[in-house]
Amino acid sequence: MKVLAAMSGGVDSAVAAARMVDAGHEVTGVHLALSKNPQSFRSGARGCCSKEDSHDARRAADLLGIPFYVWDLSDRFIDDVIDDFVSEYAAGRTPNPCLRCNEKIKFAAVLERGMALGFDAVATGHYAQLTETDGRVELRRAVDQDKDQSYVLGVLDQHQLRHSAFPLGDTRKPEVRDEAERRGLIVARKPDSHDICFIPDGDTQGFLDARLGQRPGTIVDESGQELGEHAGTHQFTIGQRKGLNLGAPAADGRPRYVLDISPVDNRVTVGPQESLQVNRIRGIRPTWTDEALPLDWRGHVQVRAHGAPVPAAAEFDGSEVVITLDDAATGIAPGQAAVLYDGDRVIGSSTISATERVTSTAAGVMHG
Repeated sequence: MKVLAAMSGGVDSAVAAARMVDAGHEVTGVHLALSKNPQSFRSGARGCCSKEDSHDARRAADLLGIPFYVWDLSDRFIDDVIDDFVSEYAAGRTPNPCLRCNEKIKFAAVLERGMALGFDAVATGHYAQLTETDGRVELRRAVDQDKDQSYVLGVLDQHQLRHSAFPLGDTRKPEVRDEAERRGLIVARKPDSHDICFIPDGDTQGFLDARLGQRPGTIVDESGQELGEHAGTHQFTIGQRKGLNLGAPAADGRPRYVLDISPVDNRVTVGPQESLQVNRIRGIRPTWTDEALPLDWRGHVQVRAHGAPVPAAAEFDGSEVVITLDDAATGIAPGQAAVLYDGDRVIGSSTISATERVTSTAAGVMHG
């Protein structure tokens, strides 16, 4: 099988490529240049896609004895990931750029180009597993629960899964590093990249301020009483506690959290933590790893990359997924992904458009 190994310059993708070579595949390494002006070196574990990363990927490919290329996808990355990230924040939502990159870049642009060039599959260093049942490919959680990345891969469809390979899904991260060291890969102890790759200094607020500017507005409580001012709704996310700068504490002395973000009237609503509790989620733009939800589906939903899955029921009406949680949860924001699981198997993903708290005596309050 001809395999295109996406090599980021980190230890995971290097070992993934090595395992595909060991398995007897015809492997070609490719590094994705996603930045117009890559830094020479990344700052510790922040960001990725630096010139250093490109060089590390090339050295790993040389050690493995495989061809290596750099593909410039910076224009598409700007359009599909960075611009989407900025516009989502501008609309009061909280996006996941890693998920969008997987959907639009690594398993769309790269896979499309790879298959056009005659490759059969794209291999990456993601921690997830693929199994085949009755001729269908299933996406499952990785053995290493601390590194599991099935959440950000939940946007992949059956076609994409059939042409993907995740060689690390059955291995724990410390074992991957040990294997890299045995193989002589210089990235064996290289720190993992964290934060958002296109914001290497970690200053998301500064990044958004530079692109959206400041637009002062008001911070109010649930009754609409003005408590303070803000410099732009894009500086907030649902569930945020720090950085509100309200000056005076709440009358009851308890901390306040961001409950709602309304860019239209430029207002941020804050209140007590219990007001964050929701038990119904509405999701748009659903994608399915195989087939759409059956009627009366029950399983688990995960709403953050490293969040705990919670029991839930879900319905799909053809355009929207409505998820009802068994128990109310907090900190669920529009823009995040709601990924459905049947045990450790990913069923599908949707983008959260709204949340609400529904009781037996009230229709609930919708946020989104």
